[in-house]
Amino acid sequence: MRSRSKGPSAVRQGFLPVCREDLEEIGISRLDFVYVIGDAYVDHPSFGPALISRVLTAQGFTVGILAQPDYRNVSSITALGEPRLGFLVSAGNMDSMVNHYTAAKKRRSTDSYTPGGISGRRPDRAVIVYCNLIRQKYKNIPVIIGGIEASLRRLAHYDYWSDSVRRSILLESGADLISYGMGERSVTAIAWALQEGIPVQELTDIPGTVCKVRSPEQLRHCVLLPEYGEIIKDKKKYAESFAIQYSNTDPFSGKRLAEGYSKNCFVVQNPASKPLTQKEMDGVYGLPYQRTWHPMYDASGGVPALSEVRFSLTSCRGCFGGCSFCALTFHQGRIIQTRSHESLLAEARQMAKEPDFKGYIHDVGGPTADFRAPSCEKQMTKGTCRDRQCLFPNPCRNLRADHTDYLALLRKLRALPNVKKVFIRSGIRFDYVLADKDSAFLEELCRYHVSGQLKVAPEHVSDKVLACLGKPEHKIYREFAERYRKMNESLGMKQYLVPYLMSSHPGSTMKEAVKLAEYCRDLGYMPEQVQDFYPTPSTISTCMYYTGLDPRNAEPVYVPKSLHEKEMQRALIQYRNPKNRGLVKEALMLAGREDLIGYGPKCLLRPDGPEKPGQTGKNQGKRKSGPDRKKKTIRNIHKKKQERHST
Repeated sequence: MRSRSKGPSAVRQGFLPVCREDLEEIGISRLDFVYVIGDAYVDHPSFGPALISRVLTAQGFTVGILAQPDYRNVSSITALGEPRLGFLVSAGNMDSMVNHYTAAKKRRSTDSYTPGGISGRRPDRAVIVYCNLIRQKYKNIPVIIGGIEASLRRLAHYDYWSDSVRRSILLESGADLISYGMGERSVTAIAWALQEGIPVQELTDIPGTVCKVRSPEQLRHCVLLPEYGEIIKDKKKYAESFAIQYSNTDPFSGKRLAEGYSKNCFVVQNPASKPLTQKEMDGVYGLPYQRTWHPMYDASGGVPALSEVRFSLTSCRGCFGGCSFCALTFHQGRIIQTRSHESLLAEARQMAKEPDFKGYIHDVGGPTADFRAPSCEKQMTKGTCRDRQCLFPNPCRNLRADHTDYLALLRKLRALPNVKKVFIRSGIRFDYVLADKDSAFLEELCRYHVSGQLKVAPEHVSDKVLACLGKPEHKIYREFAERYRKMNESLGMKQYLVPYLMSSHPGSTMKEAVKLAEYCRDLGYMPEQVQDFYPTPSTISTCMYYTGLDPRNAEPVYVPKSLHEKEMQRALIQYRNPKNRGLVKEALMLAGREDLIGYGPKCLLRPDGPEKPGQTGKNQGKRKSGPDRKKKTIRNIHKKKQERHST
């Protein structure tokens, strides 16, 4: 229910229309597009629907936002009327299933993209549900889906929550087109084509889109993927299909792909949209965002997700890191695109004027903060390599590891009036830092941009698991940790390195999980949070999880699949938590590591019973006498023997 407050209405304040009253107020009888989204409406460039809507309005189109309509009531989809050109649909900034469920498939109790953090305002598989609502009311209106949920399900994909291979979301939703990846170019092209009267069914060749075709004659110049009927029966075929898709994500070298479902039904993926130039990026982020949630959410306390990005700057997009568990290759791509210093400084100055700004810029980055240029000279004209990564297993000889531009940007931001501190929170690639021969970035990182702890993501310590993760060998992380320690020592600073660790990733047997626990023991560190591997669509790791094969080389990979085994691997990393005692003991016995159960300094777990032999809750700490004291002495001798044996 929209609240009315005194003063100018929200639409007069610069927000996009969200109800009929807004349309009447600005004199619009019919919108060009209605954008249906699973998130609350936050007019900030870190929220995809706001960004796409602003891009379209800058082109002269009218767009209304229908945020979190009541998915149980079909009439809720009519709140802004029938649009002239079509509906746009997105689940929001997060996949709705990831938003709702943990890696253990347990329902989350909150939703940070909903007013007040309340869970349950969006449906599971939001894109499909919203499209079905639209089709019940408007049979022939064009429907274009996008955002992370649609983008990563654009072709047949393994679905962790149903443990099945599902069809392209284009077919499951009944939509006409998918705009995948970062949609500024593709959505604008679609909008102008519809404006010119071209039927949506004829829009089959726009870069960055996925469409349906009925005739095999329309598949010329396409690389044919294994058909859906094959991949649901044969996991090798699934891995083969995924490998072809992965090698065709580049906008310059990627081929048109076709996936068959029947003799007259094919889903066609066009090559990705070309990356934005710096001028275009500046233009997108310079549009008139209100940088906050819509006033109708004030009474609910606002939208919690905004706090994570409100005082942060997006300086780049894309990532050439190539982590196996990350879907960025399929979504933003591997080519780095950046904003100019002038654009970022202008946003920082605007940010510093906000009443709640306390002088701290929380982040300056993107998927990887310190990537500020394509990894090599050729990428902006020829694209990324199809058969190799920029950093894995070792940095490419053509890699340009250079932090000069990023350092210059950070120095300018630090010098702005009212800015006390500039932090880097979106993560750095420690192997990329090591590849840079100049230590200036590491020095300034430690001196100015760390708040006591630097979080990095080695993920694991087993080289076998790291190879599956697409991460460098553990010795690289150890080298970075030592350089970080020495740098802080030379600066007279006490700052710590906090490693992000991942449990139960493909390749991790129980022995590898124990090795990770031993590393935490030796480090004297028990992480409060551990990321249990989450098989989300369109990642190499998820393909491994489903097929048991590495799609890069078709070799078998061990996969911890049962929820119980995943719980044990996770518990090992947090072995000091008393709640995990039973799981840790079971895991150690399964791994054949009973030597880690005992009283020695290297043991992870004490034996069953009281903490020390001979003590109970009642008499713990009391001095024994007579026979009891003699028994205690015998137990102490036995304890010392165990310690000698375990060490």
